Amino acid sequence: MCLAVPGRILEIEERDMTRMARVDFGGVVKEVCLEYLPEIEVGDYAIVHVGFAIQRLDEASARETLALFEGLGIMDEEFGDAWGRAAREAGAERPAGTELPVRTELPGSTPSGTEVTR
Repeated sequence: MCLAVPGRILEIEERDMTRMARVDFGGVVKEVCLEYLPEIEVGDYAIVHVGFAIQRLDEASARETLALFEGLGIMDEEFGDAWGRAAREAGAERPAGTELPVRTELPGSTPSGTEVTR
């Protein structure tokens, strides 16, 4: 399933004439294109779909949606440890080279058991 997930803008930079951001999705940080929301700023929340910020969102709605997704297990499904989950389901060990990177807690984020990715 491909969802639109709310996230908080941590950093914004211009890269190859494209506005890009690091976005925190409840503890998982990913790179996102901001070209559809030129007015968005660091600290704002946006709904992100397939790597593009598509709509600004207020903080309360973003946090409520993230909590709902977490409670339904959707955050793990979207951002979780796919290699580890597949290995557990197969009764095997994690394949070499698929270890999770060290997770960094971000201000205002809630530990969710998921990894930081770029």
